Amino acid sequence: MARLAVVMLMALCVLPALAMAARLPKVNRNTMVVEGRTYCDPCRAGFETSASYFIPGATVKLECKDRKTMEVMYTDEATTDNNGCYKFFVHDDHKDEMCDVKLVKSPDTNCPRISPGREQSRVILNHYNGIASQTRYANNMGFEKEEPDVFCAELLKQYQEFDEEN
Repeated sequence: MARLAVVMLMALCVLPALAMAARLPKVNRNTMVVEGRTYCDPCRAGFETSASYFIPGATVKLECKDRKTMEVMYTDEATTDNNGCYKFFVHDDHKDEMCDVKLVKSPDTNCPRISPGREQSRVILNHYNGIASQTRYANNMGFEKEEPDVFCAELLKQYQEFDEEN
């Protein structure tokens, strides 16, 4: 009798769990997430400084090209959130393709120019590369002002002094 009660209890616990599992949508475990940020370089230093700030609403593009033909095989666009962060959800493995995240447009009229050398970031979008995580982090990419802010000369002098100490 006790054995029957245990079997019945197990059936009551296991069967609803199995039914729920069958109804859940299948999650693609191969989906990769590409994350990064965009910033403004008000000093036109070519790198992030203490004066840099992140840009919400910037448009970025993910583009994958065939290594041999340079034909565009995949493209997607995203907009940064209030913290200047963007995310792409990539469902396919891009094996031998070269994939880059690129700056497209800044909504900040004070910081509209794409910073040379900081306009794109390469990401690896395949599962056979030794990276355990499904998240790929792109380097921060930068826009810059037309003219450096007035305080920038003094700020960059501090960076130069720090460099001379080392």
